[in-house]
Amino acid sequence: MKDMKMGAIESRFADIIWKNEPLSTSELVRFAEAELNWKRTTAYTVLKRLSERGIFQNKNGTVTSLISREEFYSLQSEKFIEETFQGSLPAFLAAFTKRKELTKDEVKEIRRLIDSFGEE
Repeated sequence: MKDMKMGAIESRFADIIWKNEPLSTSELVRFAEAELNWKRTTAYTVLKRLSERGIFQNKNGTVTSLISREEFYSLQSEKFIEETFQGSLPAFLAAFTKRKELTKDEVKEIRRLIDSFGEE
C-alpha cells in the first residue's frame, strides 16, 4: 500500500474533491482558492502529490477519487490501531475510554456494531 497519509491542509483539500467529484481541474482550483486561499500552482502540486499516493486521479482534466473518504479514514484507523496497539481494538478502546467517557448512545452503538458482526 502506498503512503496514504494526509496532513490537516491536505485533508481539507481532499474533502473538497470528495464533496464535489467529479470536477474539472479549473473547478478544483476555484474551490481551493475560495476555501483555502491557494494559488493555482499550489492546488496542482497537492493534487499531484495525492494522486501519486493513489487517492485521486486527474484524467483529461477531470478529478475523481480512487478511494472513498470512508475507505481512506477506515484504512487510517486500521493502520493507527495496528501500529499503536499491536492491532488490538480492545486495547485501543480501553485507552480511549480512560480519558473520554462514552455516552449511553455511543455505548449502545458500539454494542449494536459488535452484535451485527456476530451475526455474519
